[in-house]
Amino acid sequence: MPISGDFLLELKYKNNIEDVVSSYVSLKRRGKNLVGLCPFHNEKTPSFTIYPDNGSFYCFGCGVGGDVITFIRQIENLDYIEAVRFLAARAGMPMPDQAIDNSDHKLKSRILEINRLAARFYYNFLMSEPGKPALNYLLNRGLTLKTIKKFGLGAAPNGWDELIKHLKSHGYTEDELVTADVAIRGRNNSVYDKFRNRIIFPIINLRGNVVAFGARVLPGEKGAKYINTSDTPVFKKSHNMFALNFAKNTGSESVILAEGYMDVIALHQAGFTNAVAALGTAFTEDQARLLSRYTKQVILTLDSDTAGKKATNRAIEILQTVGLQAKVLRIPDAKDPDEFIKKHGASRFEALLNGAVSDIEYKLFLAAEGLDLSTESGKLEYLKRVVDVLSDLDNPIARDLYAGKIAGKFEISKSTLLDTVEKQRKVRLKAQEKKQIRRIVSPQLIKNEVNPEKKLHMRAVRAEEALISILMAFPEYYEWIKEKIGPDQLVTDFSKRIFMVLIEMYDNGHAFDLALVGDRFTPQEMGYLAALQNRMIDSSNVKRELQDCIKVILEEKEKLKSFNAETMSTEEWAENMKRIAEKKQRGI
Repeated sequence: MPISGDFLLELKYKNNIEDVVSSYVSLKRRGKNLVGLCPFHNEKTPSFTIYPDNGSFYCFGCGVGGDVITFIRQIENLDYIEAVRFLAARAGMPMPDQAIDNSDHKLKSRILEINRLAARFYYNFLMSEPGKPALNYLLNRGLTLKTIKKFGLGAAPNGWDELIKHLKSHGYTEDELVTADVAIRGRNNSVYDKFRNRIIFPIINLRGNVVAFGARVLPGEKGAKYINTSDTPVFKKSHNMFALNFAKNTGSESVILAEGYMDVIALHQAGFTNAVAALGTAFTEDQARLLSRYTKQVILTLDSDTAGKKATNRAIEILQTVGLQAKVLRIPDAKDPDEFIKKHGASRFEALLNGAVSDIEYKLFLAAEGLDLSTESGKLEYLKRVVDVLSDLDNPIARDLYAGKIAGKFEISKSTLLDTVEKQRKVRLKAQEKKQIRRIVSPQLIKNEVNPEKKLHMRAVRAEEALISILMAFPEYYEWIKEKIGPDQLVTDFSKRIFMVLIEMYDNGHAFDLALVGDRFTPQEMGYLAALQNRMIDSSNVKRELQDCIKVILEEKEKLKSFNAETMSTEEWAENMKRIAEKKQRGI
C-alpha cells in the first residue's frame, strides 16, 4: 500500500531540501535558487541546482534530479522506503503502518539479520576450541582481543554447511542465504557455505549494519588469498569502505587510505582511528565521494610495489575529481603501515604522517625512478618528465613554485623551464580543444534510458515535454488540455505515463508535487521530471504554446498512423483520413 500523500508532504516540509542537501554539498545562493558542485559526477563549474520554491533539485551536468527523497536515495544508496525512513527518523516522524508491508524492505531487513547472525556465528567460532588456529594467527599478527572484538573479527569453520544449518535453525531459507551471498548454490542445486576455513572481516556500513564480509585464507591453506561478498540487495562495494563507520567519528582533519583490512585494523589499534580501506577492489569515484562527506584530505598509504604505485596514481586522480586534497605517505624500511608500526612504533609512524608529501611532490619523486641523476642524460630525462608533471597543473602558482624548486636544485633557468612547461600545456590544450570540436561536429547519439523513444520522435517529444511542463506549472489549464488531447494521443510511452499521473492527481484534487510520485518513478525518471518541472515558461504566452504543442503532437501521431496505412483495411484508411480532415477544420 502506498504511503499517504499527507505524510509525504509533511515529510518534505520537515526535511527542507536546502538543509538536507547542504549537509552533503557546499551551496551558494544564486538569485532565488542555490548551486553547488554536483555530488554525483565530476565537475569544476557548479551545475547542481536547488529550487527551494518547489523543493526540488536538478543537475544540468548529469541529469540527476528529483525531490528530497530522491536525493537521499541517490546519495545514501537507499531504496524508496529506506529513504523515507531515513528522512522520517531525521524529522522525528513515526513511519505510517502502510509503509511497513514492503517486500523489498522485508528482504533487505532479513538479509541484514542474516548478516548479523552470521557475524556472531563467525565470532563465536573464532573464540571456540576449533577456531584456535585462526585466533592464533590474528594474535601472532599483533592484534589484541580488544581489537578483535571491536572489529567483530571471526572465523569460518571448514565444514560445507555449518553456517547454513545455523541460519536455517533461525528460520531462514536457502534462497535467502544465497541472496545474502553467505551461501552458494551448486550445479546440482545443493547449497554450501561461501566462506570456509577462513578468517572473517565483517563490513559494517555507516548505520552500523553488517552488510558484507571479507574472508582471508588461513596460512598454508589453498585458495584465493581473499574472497569477498558480491553485490547484494544491501551491499554495493563501490558505496562502502572498510572501517569508515569508525573513522567518520574521529573528528580528524584527514583520512588515511590503506591497502587492506589488516593494515586498517593495525592502524586503529595503534591509535590512528581515521584509517579506512577499499573493499577488495580498486578505489572508486563513488568511494571518494563518500569520503568527501567527512574530510577534505586523504593520505594514501598504499603498497610501494609497482601495482601499489599504479593504484596510488589512480587514487590521486580520483580524489582530485571530487575536490579532495591527496597526500602520499612514503614508508621506508617496511612494505606497509602494519610492518612499520611493529618495527618502529606508533610515534615514528605519526612523524611519517606529518611528513606526507603532496600529490605533485610524489609524482616528481616517481619521475626520478630508474634514472642516474649524476649524469647529464639522467638529468635531461628527469627534467623531461618534470615538464610532463608540471604541464598537468592548472594552478599557475603551483607551476611557478615547483618550477622554482626544480630549477634551483638542477641549477637551470626557471624561466626556461616554465617556457617549456607552457609549450607542453598549449599542445595538450590544443589536443583537448580538437577533441571537443570533433564531438560537436560529429556528435554521438546519446542513449536516453528514461525515454528511449525520444531519438525516434524528437519533434513529438519536444512538444510533449513542453506540454507536461506547462501542465505541471499551470494546473488551471488541465481541463482545457483534457478536452484537446488524451494520453493515448501522445507519441511516446513515457510521456503518456507522466501525463496520466498528472491528470490523475488533478482529477483527485491534488496539486503536483514530486514528493507525491517518488514511488511511481525511478530515481533516473525523477531527474527527468525535475528538469520538466523547472523548465522556463513564458507565462504571458501559455495558451498559444499549449496550442502549438498539441498541434505538433497530433500531427506526429497521425504520421505514425500513416506509416501503417499498408496494413489498414479500406474502411480503416477512410476513417483515418476523415479524422485528419476534421482536425484540420478545427485548427488543431
